[in-house]
Formats: sequence, C-alpha cells, structure tokens
Amino acid sequence: MKNYRCPWSGTDPLYITYHDTEWGIPLHDDKKLFEMLILEGVQAGLSWITVLRKRENYRKAFDNFNAEKIAQYNAKKISSLLKNEGIIRNRLKIEAAVTNAKAFLKVQKEFGSFNAYIWQFVNGKPIVNKRKTVKEIPPYTPESDAMSKDLKKRGFRFVGSTICYAFMQACGMVNDHETKCFRYTTK
Repeated sequence: MKNYRCPWSGTDPLYITYHDTEWGIPLHDDKKLFEMLILEGVQAGLSWITVLRKRENYRKAFDNFNAEKIAQYNAKKISSLLKNEGIIRNRLKIEAAVTNAKAFLKVQKEFGSFNAYIWQFVNGKPIVNKRKTVKEIPPYTPESDAMSKDLKKRGFRFVGSTICYAFMQACGMVNDHETKCFRYTTK
C-alpha cells in the first residue's frame, strides 16, 4: 500500500521520519552501527521516541559517537555526562558506552571492521520477514540470542537479546516492516 506505514511510527514527525528514512535500511557504516548499538542500549526500559528526541544531544555529548574518544572517557567526563540534562543520566548506561567503545575497537581490530563482525549473525544479508502486523514481531530470535551471547563474551554491556533484536531491526539486519508498509521490500 502506497501510503501505509508501520503503525508503531505513530504521528510524531520525528518518529515518522525515522521509520521512513532509517529503520530497517541495511547499515554498514561502523560509526553509525556503533551509534545505534549505544542508543539501543540506552533505550532499555524506555521508549524509543525518548531516545530519538535526545539523539542530537547524545551526538554532542558523546563526541559524535567517536569510539576512540569515548574509550578514553574518565571519571571526570562520566561525572560531567551525569549532569547533562540533554541525555538520559543513568550511570550504568553511560559507563556501558565507555566499556562498549573499548570492546568495539577490539572487534574492529580483530575483524577489520565492526560491520564485518556484526553482519555475520545474519550471514551478511538481511533476513526478510513477512510480518502482517506488529503483533507478529518477536522480542528476540535465535540470531539475536547468538549476537547477544557473543557481544557479552567480548565485554559489551546492555546487549541482551531483546536489545540486539531491536538493533538488528534498526540497522536493517532484519526487515520487520509490515508487508503492507510502503518501506517493505524483499530485496
């Protein structure tokens, strides 16, 4: 259907733009993959629209998701982030971003890129589902279970299977647009 979009995108223009231009589009840029991994972890226990509304603030506060810089954050920087009202001020999530930056850099070194590593969980190409309604979308899958387990083994935090599945959806590793959504494609 030409004008139909997945109903979760609601009526908020920010959410609609995210649905129409980002969600479910295969992402292969390491920096953007890192950003999405951090943001999906931040989202734990919150709504995605809350995180989307703060994304620009996160980009400023976290050096535009430069993993090399974030990996160097110290207690003073973490303390300043905890005072930043533009982001979600949760110590565990902020500390996890630093830990994850370090783990991300190790993965890049080992695999040549984070992209090469992360896309192996779907054999290098998107899984195209045929969901008729949002109710058919599971919270996690065997692939997100495997990703979560491996990320945790490598030292990543806030990467449970549900977070990993949301990451996979956001980064186009799985296509969970409803089949009648104008963004749904079988390519």
